[in-house]
Amino acid sequence: MTDKHAKIVITGAAGLVGQNLIVELEQQGYTQLVAIDKHAHNLQILRELHPAVRVVHADLAEPGDWAREFEGAACVAQLHAQITGKTTELFTRNNLVATSHVLDACRATNVPYMVHISSSVVNSVAKDDYTNTKRAQEEMVVASGLRHCVLRPTLMFGWFDPKHLGWLSRFMAKTPVFPIPGDGKFMRQPLYERDFCRCIAKCIEREPDGEVYDIVGDTRVDYVDIIKTIKRVKKLHTLIVHIPIGFFAFLLRVYSLFSSKPPFTADQLKALSAGDDFKGIDTEAVFGVRQTPFENAIRESYTDPRYSRIVLQR
Repeated sequence: MTDKHAKIVITGAAGLVGQNLIVELEQQGYTQLVAIDKHAHNLQILRELHPAVRVVHADLAEPGDWAREFEGAACVAQLHAQITGKTTELFTRNNLVATSHVLDACRATNVPYMVHISSSVVNSVAKDDYTNTKRAQEEMVVASGLRHCVLRPTLMFGWFDPKHLGWLSRFMAKTPVFPIPGDGKFMRQPLYERDFCRCIAKCIEREPDGEVYDIVGDTRVDYVDIIKTIKRVKKLHTLIVHIPIGFFAFLLRVYSLFSSKPPFTADQLKALSAGDDFKGIDTEAVFGVRQTPFENAIRESYTDPRYSRIVLQR
């Protein structure tokens, strides 16, 4: 059982999960949080929102003094991940090399426990750089010899999101026409970020050993209905237009020629239409976390007066 005044180190802390997790942990009374990330702009957002948190700017793929931050830690929450990118090397560097360094630091400083954030894609039929490196990353943690648990979330949405549904919601607000690939009836199980962070907090508190938890949004909803829900809660008048999947993929490839960080890639379009149906635990039975109703979660994500307007850089 982790004490709320114990030192908790969070890697990838300035990203989507990290920002939401720190909001949750501070609300629960955790007092000694260390946030490590390489993204200076997003770290500054974190620093301004949470002045009591120790913030460390470091690239975990490079050995450095950041490893000393693990000394005396009761738990490491490993959140860092490369999610989108144009080259395999980016995924290898940030999902595998960085993780190897973090595991070395944990062993060197005798960190007693790790909560590792994997992804539901390890169970997916998809094959792409993100999926392949997340599978390998999880295997590294399991083989590390550290006491740990693994959480595998599905597609997430919530405050601070620069990608996925966050990007789509902002794009919809700016354009008179919103394109949908095909009929848009691709079943999704989106997970509300705050619900997921409450599950992480329970793992930090209880320290389940060797457990692997598939965390799935408990609402099955088609992609087109997600878009319609966002449109409804934001009171937008955008016209939703369906276009052939092949043409949609072509447009994504053209967009990627002009953007080093495309918000949505052709590989992800393949994953979107793969038809995955993920099975997950009952979060209320396992963690005491009752998931927020989907439309309420969308409304909170994209209309909250304090957090909905804060967008991380990619």
